[in-house]
Amino acid sequence: MAHGKDAELRFSVIGLGKLGAPLAAVMASKGFPVIGVDLNADFVQALNDGRAPVEEPRLQELIDANRARLSATTDVTSAIHGSDVTFIIVPTPSNSDGWFSNRHLLAALADVGDALRSKSGYHLVVITSTVMPGSTDGELRAVLEHHSGRTVGAELGLCYNPEFIALGSVVRNMLAPDFILIGESDPKAGELLAGIYKKSCDNDPQIKRMNFVNAELTKISVNSYVTTKISYANMLAGLCERLPCADVDVVTDAIGADSRIGRKYLQGAIGYGGPCFPRDNVAFAALARKMGARADLAEATQALNQHQIDRIAGIIDRHVGTGRRVAVLGLSYKPDTSVVEESQGLMLADHLARNRCEVLVYDPQAMPAAIDALGTRVVASVSADACVGEADVVVIATAWPQFRTLSVDALRRPVGQTVTVIDLWRILPAERYAGVADIIYPGVGA
Repeated sequence: MAHGKDAELRFSVIGLGKLGAPLAAVMASKGFPVIGVDLNADFVQALNDGRAPVEEPRLQELIDANRARLSATTDVTSAIHGSDVTFIIVPTPSNSDGWFSNRHLLAALADVGDALRSKSGYHLVVITSTVMPGSTDGELRAVLEHHSGRTVGAELGLCYNPEFIALGSVVRNMLAPDFILIGESDPKAGELLAGIYKKSCDNDPQIKRMNFVNAELTKISVNSYVTTKISYANMLAGLCERLPCADVDVVTDAIGADSRIGRKYLQGAIGYGGPCFPRDNVAFAALARKMGARADLAEATQALNQHQIDRIAGIIDRHVGTGRRVAVLGLSYKPDTSVVEESQGLMLADHLARNRCEVLVYDPQAMPAAIDALGTRVVASVSADACVGEADVVVIATAWPQFRTLSVDALRRPVGQTVTVIDLWRILPAERYAGVADIIYPGVGA
C-alpha cells in the first residue's frame, strides 16, 4: 500500500457507468490517482481519450481538469496491482421477486480476488453496488476470500459503501453527501475508508460506520422511507383534488414545517421512478416477506405509486373534451438525465396512447431512449413548442427548467379555443398564460 498521507493512496474503480465514472472523476479531482476498469472497451477508450463515458452534469468538466490522474483499462489485474483501494460499482439487477441479483458483483469479486493472489500488501475492497442484507458477509465475502487466498482482516479489508445519489446530480451528491454509510469488516477497513471521505467531500458529512447487515438494511430503508413520503404527498394530492378549496401545496408546506416531517420529497405531483427508488422499496418488502416480517407500509407505498398514472389520466380525461391530442412534456424520470427507467412521464404517454389518444412527446435529453420504449405509439417532437403546438391538452410530467418558459405563442389557439395545461409540478405562472391557456394545478380542489 502507498504510505504517508491519504492523498498518496491509489484507487481503482470497477464499473465506469453512471455512478462509477463520476466516482472516478471525483476522486481524481481530490488528488487521488484513479484507474477505471470496465468490460466495455468503448467506455475505457473514452476515459483514456479524456471523454466522459456517460452523460452526467459536471462529469466532463472534472475529467478535463484531472486527466493526469485518470486512466482506464479492461485488465482487472493491472488495475488491482496499480491501486490500494478498489471500488466496485456494477449492476445488481432485480429478479422477478424483487430480490437483487449479485451475479455481476460475484464475477467482479472473483476477478479482483484472482488479481490479489499475485499482489502483496494490504488492499481494501469497497462494494458500492446495492445488495440485499446478508450478501456482503455471505457469498460476496466468501468469493473474495476464495479467489484471493486471503482472509478478510490483516491483509484484506472489505467495506459495503453504497451511494445515496440521484442521476443528474451525481457529482454534486458525491461531493456534498448528506451522510456516508460504511459497513465494515473491521475497524482498520472502516477507518481507512472514512479517512478517504474526509478528504474527498466538500462538506463535513456524518459518517455512519456499522456492521455489514446494518449497512445493507440502512441503504434500502432510506429509499423505502423516502418513497413512502412521496406517496404520502401524492395521496394528499388525490384527496385535495376532491375536497373543495383544498390545496396540497398549502397543506404540505405546513406539515413540512414540523421538524419531525420536513419538506424534502413532500410535494404532491406524480409518482416516483428511476433506477433506485422503485426497486429499493420493492426489495424492502421482499426482504420482509422472506424474513416473515410485515412490510405493509412498503407495499402500500408501491400500490399508491402504481395508482398515480390512473390518477393523472383521470385528470386528463376530465379536461380533454372532444379532442384527443395530448402533449406529454418530460419523459426522463427526473430533470438533468436521459434515464427513462420507471419514468412516470413515459408510462403516462404509453397509457394514453394505448387508450386511443394521439400522444405527442418531447424531452430535452431522453428522446432516443423514450422512443425506443414507446415506438410508433407516439409522435416524437423536435422541441417543446412543437410538441404543444396542436395539442388539446398539455401535461408537464417532468420539471425540466426549460419548460418554465414555455412559449405563449405555441399555446395560442384560434379565437374561441383554449388549450389546457396540466402542470403537475406547478412550474408555470398562470398569470403569464392568462387568456391563452387554462393552467391546471393538480392537487387543488374545485
